[in-house]
Amino acid sequence: QVQLVESGGGLVQAGGSLRLSCAASGRTFSTATMGWFRQAPGKEREFVASISRIVGSTYYTHYTDSVKGRFTISRDNAKNTLFLQMNVLKPEDTAVYYCGASVRSGLSTMRAQNYDYWGQGTQVTVSS
Repeated sequence: QVQLVESGGGLVQAGGSLRLSCAASGRTFSTATMGWFRQAPGKEREFVASISRIVGSTYYTHYTDSVKGRFTISRDNAKNTLFLQMNVLKPEDTAVYYCGASVRSGLSTMRAQNYDYWGQGTQVTVSS
């Protein structure tokens, strides 16, 4: 069992930055693939970024095209914490952001249905 708690959301002006955190409980964090998704009002939950468990000395990351070069996903396994650094925020980034954990291997990290655990979400609002 994994419990996830997001924090760090808020209201920011366009061009600003926020850093989201996701604190995980349980002993499976270090071996789980972790991801960030977001959901705007009236829209489906969409993939933002994912990070694999460590493979050798490498973490594999993936980003949706709209956030490449602006967002950075990272993890601290010693602290059981996932991060999302968001820079140059745009009004279209406004959404509830969720972190997810996938304990299964070999599945697409960009599909919400492949994640087994979710946090409650944190609101990010970007004003123009």
